[in-house]
Amino acid sequence: MDSKKGHYKIADVGLADEGRRLIAWAESRMPVLGALRAKYRKTKPLKGYRIAGCLHVTKETAVLVKTFVEAGATVSWSGCNPLSTNDAAAAALADDGISIFAWHGMNVKEFYWCIEETLRIKPNLTLDDGADLIFTVHNKHRELLPYIIGGTEETTTGVHRLRAMAKDKALKYPVIAVNDAETKWDFDNVYGTGQSTLDGILRATSVLLAGKNVVVAGYGHCGKGVAIRAKGLGANVIATEVKPTAALKATLDGMRVMTMDEAAKIGDIFITATGIKDIIVERHFKSMKNGAIVCNTGHYDCEINLVHLGKLAKSSREIRLNNEEYLLKNGKRIYVLAKGRLVNLAAAEGHPSEVMDMSFANQFMSQLRLAELHKKGHRFENIVYDIPIQQDQEIATVKLATMDIAIDSLTLEQKRYSEDYSAGT
Repeated sequence: MDSKKGHYKIADVGLADEGRRLIAWAESRMPVLGALRAKYRKTKPLKGYRIAGCLHVTKETAVLVKTFVEAGATVSWSGCNPLSTNDAAAAALADDGISIFAWHGMNVKEFYWCIEETLRIKPNLTLDDGADLIFTVHNKHRELLPYIIGGTEETTTGVHRLRAMAKDKALKYPVIAVNDAETKWDFDNVYGTGQSTLDGILRATSVLLAGKNVVVAGYGHCGKGVAIRAKGLGANVIATEVKPTAALKATLDGMRVMTMDEAAKIGDIFITATGIKDIIVERHFKSMKNGAIVCNTGHYDCEINLVHLGKLAKSSREIRLNNEEYLLKNGKRIYVLAKGRLVNLAAAEGHPSEVMDMSFANQFMSQLRLAELHKKGHRFENIVYDIPIQQDQEIATVKLATMDIAIDSLTLEQKRYSEDYSAGT
């Protein structure tokens, strides 16, 4: 369907006014991105550039898309998860002329169709959350590769996959790892995932967390954020890990550490956050308590093996929104939230706007960096790049200013001292 200027397929364009209200609320909580929009609105440094994006369609993402447009870019967008699209936010973007292809509840075939539709603009920049768009270009539309100057990647899973591609010389254009920015990784992944995951669990279950044994699989930045927030609400947190240093950090943070085989016997709520498949499988389901709740906050829905659970069950039913009850043949019941997909986005609204402000500021500045290099006739190698340290500090500085927080600065003498390797005791 065509809107004022764009082409789209969404759930219902009639939700546009509701979406605009949601976006306005997000904008009021995203001052860093707002400052970037104000700075580049007149100069339009992205004029002539076409961005294909594949990232959760939320009210915060809508703010990012609008910022790209105001900076001059032509944008075409799809959601990066079948259950994470906010249909009202998508409607507002479509009604404002953005080419967008996303709706809540799409199937896998529709999901990839939407990605294909974004590529109709023949992008010269890509933006990903999980790298599905990049893989689609590499696997099915290699004719577009000569025209793409670079891309950005939002999430840990995507960065890992792209670094593996680069190692094998399979990556055909440069990608900036936005996920690995300090102002993304240490804030979005920790504080955003921690809060929004528990938000999704509570919306889908309304259970009391205090006193529950909450098992968090994976103690990376996301898992740590979930564990800390669950502990703060009075849960007894158990972490499972494969990395010795991560397990040690969890222990010293006050979490119990054990194998999933052990944890499966005593856990009340299970949250996977690893990015790896088959974290919870048949033998774990068999060991679980009656009434155990299982969910995932990793990017893909492969961490909980629902095929195994289906074989153990004699029936299943949706007992409340985003909460499916599996009745096992042994009489026990296990509850799966959001069909094993990202519980924070499928059952809630994703990360708070305040934390996405920094993540999306990094996205905007990284896309701008690629465009500016292109204008100068330069291009990165076909590998995965970190963002500059200066960009991290600039975003953090602006964020602190919006919070009315001042910090100290080194004197000239202190700077000299910090660089004086001859100074001893």
